[in-house]
Amino acid sequence: MTAARDETPAVARQRVRRALRKARRAAALTQSDVSTALRWSLSKVQRIESGEVGISVTDLRALLDVYSVVDEALIEALIHDAVISRRQRWLVTSEHREHLTPGLRQLLQFEAQATVIRAYQPFIFPGVLQTPAMAEHLLGWFDKSLSEQDRKVRFDVRMLRARRITQQEDAPTYLLMLDEAALRREIGGKAVMADQLEAAAAAAARTNIHIRIVRLAEGATVGMLGAFTVLDLSDDEDDVVLYREFYSTDQVIHDAETVSSFRARFESMWSRCYSRQDSLGLIRAEAASLRASLIRGP
Repeated sequence: MTAARDETPAVARQRVRRALRKARRAAALTQSDVSTALRWSLSKVQRIESGEVGISVTDLRALLDVYSVVDEALIEALIHDAVISRRQRWLVTSEHREHLTPGLRQLLQFEAQATVIRAYQPFIFPGVLQTPAMAEHLLGWFDKSLSEQDRKVRFDVRMLRARRITQQEDAPTYLLMLDEAALRREIGGKAVMADQLEAAAAAAARTNIHIRIVRLAEGATVGMLGAFTVLDLSDDEDDVVLYREFYSTDQVIHDAETVSSFRARFESMWSRCYSRQDSLGLIRAEAASLRASLIRGP
């Protein structure tokens, strides 16, 4: 694994969070027990364990003492991660930072670490598979809510993310579940949508990218969840985070029960989608239909 994957603050914080939760449970303590023992507020313990905040080395040592952790190698590794988790290290330039949401900044770091990414999109192709023309069109939807510089930065970052998934040798396995209706929406016009469909079909030829189409007959059940992405950060089934994106907000969720619920829903729907080959056929057929209509003209 590359250093960039190991050293991102968000991922280091995730490792500390998981280790502390595991140690607390091994010590048979509740979060309330810990707050009482250390004379901390319960919310402080909860924020540290949920990954909402980083942790100082002093606080980390205090927790490890309460949990009776004596493994020096583990303590050293956690201290290393605690230091990294509080750094302001970014995978984009400092000029880009202020134009990205906190959730997106975390997502960039988790994508760099992820081994498997499961994404569901009910309406559009996700940013990592968007063509430049499609990305520009979709970012234009925000109109006055985003400045011109906001849109430019988000476009650049979207293209950076796309290159990681579609061109990087050690790219994660990317599983996209896309609603069938999304193939039929002529977003940006026939030419832009035809290009997008063809680009998606080409991306799906990569061994790490798997696209499956949700049948229209499935109804609106999964669509009610909205777009979401589940990222596996290692082979440990608990080392997972959830990213949710809405029209004007986004968030990274660490809560194990919530993440597990979304992953289970994804897996359940994935098994009922069109097969990978049939899905690719649908994408190509829709692209061909749009190309034909462009040739025929209005």
